[in-house]
Amino acid sequence: MHALYVLKLATRNIWRQRLRASMTIAGIAVAIISFGLLRTVVDSWYAGAELSDSGRLITRNAASLAFPLPVSHVSQIRRINGVKAVTSVNWFGGVYIDDKHFFPQFAIDPESYFTVYPEFIVDEHQLAEFRRDRRGVIIGSKLAVKEGWKVGDQVPLLGTIYPGVWSFTIRGIYQGRDDTVDTGQFLMHWDYVNERIKALLPSLADQVGIIIVDIKNPGNAAAMSAAIDSQFKNSLTETRTETQKAFQLGFIAMVDTILLAIQTVAYAVILIIMAVMANTMAMSARERTREYATLKSLGFSQGFVTSLILVESLSMGLIGGALGVALSYPLADAFYAATRDLFAVFTILPETVVLQFAAAIVIGLAAALAPVISSARIRIVDGLRAVT
Repeated sequence: MHALYVLKLATRNIWRQRLRASMTIAGIAVAIISFGLLRTVVDSWYAGAELSDSGRLITRNAASLAFPLPVSHVSQIRRINGVKAVTSVNWFGGVYIDDKHFFPQFAIDPESYFTVYPEFIVDEHQLAEFRRDRRGVIIGSKLAVKEGWKVGDQVPLLGTIYPGVWSFTIRGIYQGRDDTVDTGQFLMHWDYVNERIKALLPSLADQVGIIIVDIKNPGNAAAMSAAIDSQFKNSLTETRTETQKAFQLGFIAMVDTILLAIQTVAYAVILIIMAVMANTMAMSARERTREYATLKSLGFSQGFVTSLILVESLSMGLIGGALGVALSYPLADAFYAATRDLFAVFTILPETVVLQFAAAIVIGLAAALAPVISSARIRIVDGLRAVT
């Protein structure tokens, strides 16, 4: 009964100054939304690595990813015991219209690529047409929607790594097995690219960027990586093999500082709104000095006054937090729709929601601290004398 009375009285106190309360709650909601979205940005950068296939290895040049590997490495790796399938990929790097129309372009082996990547779902007829047409390409459904392309369209690309104007025909559109699969890629024939390169730049021919190895037992990933690398030890093109997750985390490590900055900003936003709400609660406490003194003179303990302040502050924090969490989902969807080229998946995790509510509680508790201390120091006679 005592708790219900405190809650009822605290709720009335919140809405005494409706504009102030509304603005404070809105500020908390904005802080919680910002915190949630910034954390989701960081989580989404790591999502691709976390969702990667544990049985898939990536082999690249040991010196640097910038240096290619001889295509002959593919057949040598295929003969290693424990290898289930092998394919190769080469970055093409062409320009369509201008830099604003950027999308990933890879020259692949059409016979093995979709075996190693079963999460790319392609219509059998379209796949057959792609394999038949050396100038054909298969594109992801997201890219097709983005550029307004359909099967049969001609796509010209201006080569950057490989000079000249290249013309391709869309022969198929692949779908993702689920929402986590990247459907924004442009996949062409490696042998067609390689054939033209032999005439243009012979030194770049018969080379691939990376080799993807699908192994039979994911638990043997470390041993298989060592076996592959030992195959080419002391050669002119030594290799470095690692799991797909480790390979992707290597790219993420390049932007670790940016991700740390984003996380820092997320917590800074919470601290700023905490200071703003603390000031709001302090103003409310000063305005109610006489009321607190009156309650004490009527026999209410300091514990009751403290409870009143804490409940009021926590209620505002939780209302703002709940509003922020509720709005985070539609805003995350809108943000993802505008940045689909950056993130394969953009989902607010349950852990983030827990942290959002925890942040709202911390804001409420921290904001109540100064008013609680101030009310405890008020003597009844001084409080009744105070002019509000």
